[in-house]
Amino acid sequence: MGTRLMPKAPRIGLAGFFLEANRLAPVTTGAHFEQSCDRAGAELLAELRAPAPRLLPDSQGFVATMGASGDWEPVALRMALAYPGGPVDHVWWTRFLADVERRLAEAGPLDGVFISSHGAALTTEEDDPDGVLFERIRALVGPNVPVVAVFDLHTNVSRRMTDALSAFVAYRTNPHVDLRERGAEAAVLMRRMLVEGPGVVVLEKLPFLPASTDQLIAPGSPYARLLDEAAAWPDERVLNISLCGGFPLADCAKCGFSVVVTASRGARDAAQVAATGMARRVWDSRKAFLTALTPMDTAVAMAVDAGADPTHLLPRQPRLILADVGDNPGGGGGGNTTALLSALLKAGAKRVLLGVFTDPLLAARAHQEGVGAWFLAHFNAGGPPEAFADPLDHEARVLALSDGTFVGRKGLVQGSTQSMGSSALLSLGGVQVIVISQRQQLLDPAQLDIFGIDLAQSTDSIRTLVVKSRGHFRAAFSDFAPAHRVIEVDGPGLTTPVLSRLSLQRVPRPAFPLDADAQWPPD
Repeated sequence: MGTRLMPKAPRIGLAGFFLEANRLAPVTTGAHFEQSCDRAGAELLAELRAPAPRLLPDSQGFVATMGASGDWEPVALRMALAYPGGPVDHVWWTRFLADVERRLAEAGPLDGVFISSHGAALTTEEDDPDGVLFERIRALVGPNVPVVAVFDLHTNVSRRMTDALSAFVAYRTNPHVDLRERGAEAAVLMRRMLVEGPGVVVLEKLPFLPASTDQLIAPGSPYARLLDEAAAWPDERVLNISLCGGFPLADCAKCGFSVVVTASRGARDAAQVAATGMARRVWDSRKAFLTALTPMDTAVAMAVDAGADPTHLLPRQPRLILADVGDNPGGGGGGNTTALLSALLKAGAKRVLLGVFTDPLLAARAHQEGVGAWFLAHFNAGGPPEAFADPLDHEARVLALSDGTFVGRKGLVQGSTQSMGSSALLSLGGVQVIVISQRQQLLDPAQLDIFGIDLAQSTDSIRTLVVKSRGHFRAAFSDFAPAHRVIEVDGPGLTTPVLSRLSLQRVPRPAFPLDADAQWPPD
């Protein structure tokens, strides 16, 4: 295998498209991308250099490692990211794609391209926009330019995507706390391929649809053991093995567990051996992934016990986290179902904090009333109700107000500037609720900091934390409650992990666990 002369200061294009699309959720628009971050050219370069950019840490890790490893010239194209939601408006997408192509063509010859991607996007007309984007980039830069991409662990991978890439790097943690490290790994691969030439990427798909709650990566979990095996693969020609559980709620032909292997130039056979070998290990472990949810009435009873006044007769229950996984904004949920909140109020639960509940009208009303005011809070009062977003009225007192801006301290958004929009902390008696305007999940203690809430100092006032989140809260609040007191509640919503309840129409079938008799390799 020959090598190339490394350019003195290689010119590396920087692009990104980041969306996890839930087929059932409302359409994602260009305004949603602008709300999160949509930057191009000089503005993108300035954002990348900001001390707390709005971009995700994988891009920060790539840029920092490229700079630390030698001279290079960043060529900022365009990066657009939006919070998980429904398929993106196709008209916006076509304009975005054309803009990336134009900027790439105008940039002149590039020595490499870095892409920050989620990998589970949809548009209202296209089920593989990620693959389309990668194909267009490859067509413009040619076959000999390394194109390296970083992906979310829940990417839905197609061969259209992998055929266009020189290296594929997915997160290795869930909750996702290694974005910066994966960006750094992508930079190391880019430097190597600038010398050796583009690598090869091989995909092996499995008829396996693990639900979001089955993809937790904790010490000793089946997922963690498989990742350890992948990292220890003995062939040095294999540069990366990514195990991607996927995102079944996208409901498309790309859904399914993906084993993606990157190998050095010319080592396709070695990549295929690794892909097939790890796919067999994943398939043989598939039943160990299955987990169960806790019924809502059981979870509410636990919260009542946790918040009960302590007595000398009984030891106090440890603190408790209830995860409302059926309404996870991080998977396209509305963040506004009231079923669990209503049940807690009806049961008289005390010392409960719920975060975060998306309701722009209610947040605005709280700001209008002011701190200290009592008023009748109308949850989900704005127009026709969304799916599962039942209305709820309750007397409330405004405890604190905020513009919702925070800088992440832990996990997925660590070091980046985020905004929940106009926000308020309300007291509904025994239950406090953080109401926000810009839909998102609770995944960082900084979201509580802005209201003066310090869970470490609130051992008596807050005994139960209710999170509208699937798993990222675990990286932020692991010290709030012991592991056995983190409960995934079976509640309604667009992100229910019980896939059999959903009318999935486009996922490949048969697929485990929806079809117990699914086979791999197929007969």
